[in-house]
Amino acid sequence: METVENKLTYLDYKSKQNPRWCPGCGDHAVLNTVQKAMAELELERDNTAVISGIGCSSRFTYYMNTYGFHTIHGRASAVASGVKVANPRLNVWQITGDGDALAIGGNHFIHAVRRNVDLNIILFNNQIYGLTKGQYSPTSKIGFVSKTSPYGTVEHPFRPGELTIGARGTFFARTIDKELKISVDVFKEASQHHGTSIVEVLQNCVIYNDKVYDEIADKNSKDDRTILLEHGKPMIFGKEKNKGIILNGINLEIVTIGENGITEKDLLIHDETTQEPSMHLKLIGMEYPFPVALGVIRKVIEPVYEDLVETQIEGIKERTNIKTFLELSKVGDTWEVK
Repeated sequence: METVENKLTYLDYKSKQNPRWCPGCGDHAVLNTVQKAMAELELERDNTAVISGIGCSSRFTYYMNTYGFHTIHGRASAVASGVKVANPRLNVWQITGDGDALAIGGNHFIHAVRRNVDLNIILFNNQIYGLTKGQYSPTSKIGFVSKTSPYGTVEHPFRPGELTIGARGTFFARTIDKELKISVDVFKEASQHHGTSIVEVLQNCVIYNDKVYDEIADKNSKDDRTILLEHGKPMIFGKEKNKGIILNGINLEIVTIGENGITEKDLLIHDETTQEPSMHLKLIGMEYPFPVALGVIRKVIEPVYEDLVETQIEGIKERTNIKTFLELSKVGDTWEVK
């Protein structure tokens, strides 16, 4: 058992395996920031399990000095849910990608969210199937040209945040692989949330979808094209911190502080804890030329699945006279075979 006296650093969460991702892949940054978040949270390694499905991101388990299970395609949510319900005291982290979670694993994903199992789900979104060499994914933009859409995909993409809220999710956050501090902060918040937490990581695939997020992640433009949401604070962004967001009727609108009588008091205040999801959906749906929302967008409290299961089991135990399997086997009609 690790103690404060033996305080761990992020290096203690690294396994002896060398990451086998392409040089420059965003997965490296996510791995390092998860390990840093775990160290700052002082999570016990022998009480932590990392579960993954299939895809480049799912190699993650091999690089963690914790318990881990590299499962099968699309089934990480189901396995992670089973791990958590079997041992609710574990810190369970699920590593998945936009294909693994939202295509073959879509059904498992939405039901894990609906049940509100206490999982920390990190969803790597590079808008491509990287491991299988460049097919379009459920988050690829319409018109995207790939090996499986040579003339451009005609499918509308999922927004992971909309799926999360549609499944009555209690926690959704977003970060970019390059934004190391934001990533550490949201991973810590996700871990501390009691319930299913979804963190979408906008992540670059240098081989099959390089620079997919440069429009918002480039250091010269990111301040004007992203907004870091902070609970209880006005929605301000821009290099000069002079732009903001207001509600005009039912629509969001970008304004400039100091123009047309606009002051900071006119701006929307971010409330991540409101149960009513309409504003959270609006923020999730912002795309350039609106600033893309980063940070914790939604964090509400609802009953957690494994707590309800344990409570139900204890209640049944108190009401039943059956205490052993032998007693259970004799309930109802029985026959003696000679």
